[in-house]
Amino acid sequence: KIFQAVVSCIGSDGTIYIIPKSFETALNKLMVEIQNTFKGLGLLIPYCWKKGEACVVRGSDTVWYRAKIVEVSGSTLQVQYIDHGYIESIPQCHLYPTTFYTGIPPFCIPCQLYKTLPIGNFWQQDAVDYLQELLKNEEVEIHVEELPDNPWDKLSISLYFGGMSLSSFMAYQKYCVTEDCQDIQKLGVCEGDLSPSYLLQPLPVPGEIFPVTVTHLVSPKELYICLDSSGNLTKCSATKRAASCDSESLNKALKWCNKIVKTLPHLTNFRKELPCLAEYVDGLWYRAKLLSITQLVPVQILVQFVDYGTYLVAPTSRLRHIPCHLLKYPVQAVRVLLAGFRPASDDKNVERIPYSPEWSLKALWTMMDCVEGKHLSASILTVSPEVTISLYGDDKNLVHLKLIEMGLAELDE
Repeated sequence: KIFQAVVSCIGSDGTIYIIPKSFETALNKLMVEIQNTFKGLGLLIPYCWKKGEACVVRGSDTVWYRAKIVEVSGSTLQVQYIDHGYIESIPQCHLYPTTFYTGIPPFCIPCQLYKTLPIGNFWQQDAVDYLQELLKNEEVEIHVEELPDNPWDKLSISLYFGGMSLSSFMAYQKYCVTEDCQDIQKLGVCEGDLSPSYLLQPLPVPGEIFPVTVTHLVSPKELYICLDSSGNLTKCSATKRAASCDSESLNKALKWCNKIVKTLPHLTNFRKELPCLAEYVDGLWYRAKLLSITQLVPVQILVQFVDYGTYLVAPTSRLRHIPCHLLKYPVQAVRVLLAGFRPASDDKNVERIPYSPEWSLKALWTMMDCVEGKHLSASILTVSPEVTISLYGDDKNLVHLKLIEMGLAELDE
């Protein structure tokens, strides 16, 4: 059985409490019913609480939750929120005994990692803290490996986040050992001698019109596009649906990588085209590839972000090894040339693009205005020797017509 779930909490003993996504609607409905039934304060008169007794508890967020008594200690009781897993000490005045809702099983499931042994035979506090920071309130994929003999005991699972096995990742971090080490290599960082490379994005067939987003302009004629996954995909080709699915899965995987990036080693191999993770100016890490060393002291590397086409000169401290599972997603940005126009022979603008002096800077800014934030569509004309397209604006006209009107380009038959 494989299903999606949200991790509600990590117990002090390393128990992972999960709420299956399929339970969320029923849980929300029950929570509304509880709020309508219980209002105001808890039980204010003396009451003899017993361990294991069912109750509702008013949390610090003033919301009522189902709970059970774990331990009785004077005026304070230790309770467990049975639909979320966490344990808390609560004054008696915030509890109310009830037999309501006891016929509904708890919505959260206590789990343990399958064939995974923590160092020292129990999860150390730093490992529990790390699991809590990594997983709490995050959506993960659960693979049920073994059912418990007692239905109240822990479910043995394999847990995957962003395509990575949690058991393998914790073993990689030296928090535990796992019998199932098949994912350790997949989790491992890609070394230079493996010659890893990115997969290329499959393109729609020539002549088909498809929505795109421009992610980077090199010149008015050379740019990077992504297949636009924000539109209605029900009538789209299989290529575009696959691209949309890849993009969503990649974004989830990168979100997880940003959470664990400090555990990934810095680059020591600077081979050209080597895939890596690079930190952008927004402080987030993205997939990239090395292009060249631009400075030796201190070392500065020119990298290209493969899912956008943009470039950055970065110190080695902002480059990390890339987990191998991130290589299974095709690069999202495709380099293309626009057909139908060329630089104007009589463009008198003095300021030119330094690396492409046949174009004026004004032509570049004008093209940027034509494509930035616009709903664009494209049609492929040729794929060899280079991908050449016609690019249309949200008015369905060719985007380069604006440059021709302004005298910044001319038609190229």
